[in-house]
Amino acid sequence: MIERYTRPEMARIWSEQNQFQKWLEVEILAAEALAQLGKAPKAVVARIRKRARFKIARIRKIEREVKHEMIAFLSSVAESLGDDARFLHVGMTSSDVMDTALALQLKQAASLLSQDVRDLIKVLRRQAFRYKRVPMIGRTHGVHAEPITFGLKLALWHEEMKRNLARLEKAAEEVSVGKISGAVGTFAQISPKVEAYVCKKSGLKPAPVSNQIVQRDRHAFFFATLAVVASSLEKFAVEIRHLQRTEVMEAEEPFTKGQKGSSAMPHKRNPILSENVSGLARLMRSYAVAALENVPLWHERDISHSSVERVIAPDATILLDFMLCRITYVLRGLCVYPENMRRNLERSGGAIFSERVLLRLVDKGLSRDAAYRMVQRHALKAGKNGGDLKREILKDAEIRRTLSAGDIEEIWDLKHYLKNVDFIFGRVFH
Repeated sequence: MIERYTRPEMARIWSEQNQFQKWLEVEILAAEALAQLGKAPKAVVARIRKRARFKIARIRKIEREVKHEMIAFLSSVAESLGDDARFLHVGMTSSDVMDTALALQLKQAASLLSQDVRDLIKVLRRQAFRYKRVPMIGRTHGVHAEPITFGLKLALWHEEMKRNLARLEKAAEEVSVGKISGAVGTFAQISPKVEAYVCKKSGLKPAPVSNQIVQRDRHAFFFATLAVVASSLEKFAVEIRHLQRTEVMEAEEPFTKGQKGSSAMPHKRNPILSENVSGLARLMRSYAVAALENVPLWHERDISHSSVERVIAPDATILLDFMLCRITYVLRGLCVYPENMRRNLERSGGAIFSERVLLRLVDKGLSRDAAYRMVQRHALKAGKNGGDLKREILKDAEIRRTLSAGDIEEIWDLKHYLKNVDFIFGRVFH
C-alpha cells in the first residue's frame, strides 16, 4: 500500500547502498582535505576517489567476525584500494563518518518532505478558493456554533501547513551538521581544517563543539518537528472522518470505482484513508519520544542512541512522506456536499443566530445578563421538535418591546457571518 503513494526516492535514501555510499563520500572528502594539508599524496587520493569500492555482502561477512560495522566497512573498502587505504580514516572515529553521513541522509529526506508539504499547500489553496463561499455550520465541542464557510476551514489548514513548512526547513537546518573532530571531539589527531573541508563540500555546517558525536538535541528537534507535522495531518484527517459520518455527510474521501467498504455490508463507504493517517500519527509521536530519550547519553557518548536511530530515522521520514502523500490525495479528490452543509446549517431551527439577537438587544440598551436570559429560553428549544428561534422571538412580547419585526428579520441574514471572508483570505493568501 505504501509503495503506491510514497516517493521511491525516500526508500533509496535509507537503503544500505546509500548509507555506505555516504560513508565512503565522507571518508574520501577527509582524505582530500589531508592531501590539501600535505598529509597525504594527492595522487594517492585521486586513486582512492577513482577506485574505492565496497560490497555490502562482504561488509556483513566481515562484521560477523569483528562485530563492528565501521571496521567491516573500512576493511571492505581497503580490499579495493590496497596500500592506499592507509590514507582513509586518519585521526577519525566511527561517529565522525556515521554522524556526518546521517546528516546528509536526513537533509535529503527533509528535502523530499518539504516538497510533499508544498504539494499539500497547493491543493489546500486550490480547494480553499473553490469552496471559499460555501456556507456550513461551525462546530465547537461537536455542537453547532455559528456559520463559517468550508473554504475558511481549508484556509486554516493551509496556514497551518505554511507554518509546518517553515518548521521543517528550520529542523532540516538544525540537523544538517557534521563533525570530524576525532574520538572525543578535541581534534587531537586531526586538523579542524579537515572538518571544515568535508562539511563545506557536503553542504553541512561544522558543529561548533562536539564530543564523540553530534549532539542529539538536534535530532530530537528534527523528529519532534516531524511529529508536529504528522499531528496536523491527523487534525485534518479527524475532521474529514467527522464530516463523513452518516448523520453529517458534508464531505467524504474519494471512493474509487470497484472499491468495497465492508466485507459484510455492501453499502459502506468508510473513511479508511483518514483513519490510517490518524493511526500513523500516533506512531510518529512515539518516534519523537524516542528521539528525546536519545539526548541524555553517558559522558562523551554511549551507543544507546544508535539502535534507536536505525529504526526511527528511516521509519519516521518514510511514514511522514506516506502520510503527506495520502492526505494530499484525499484532499485533492475530496467529495464535498454543499447541499448537505446547507441542510445541517438549518437543522438548529435558527439557534445559530442567537448571539446576534443577544447583541442587538444589548445595543438597544438591555443589560447583557437580562438579554442573555431572554434569548436563551427560546434558543434552547430551537431545533427540538420543530422549534424555530425566529418564530419564538417574534412571539415574545418582552423582546418585541425592544426589537421590531424589521430588526429581527435583519438579524436572520447569513451574509452577515461571511462578510469578512475576503479579508481573512487576503491575510492568508497574500
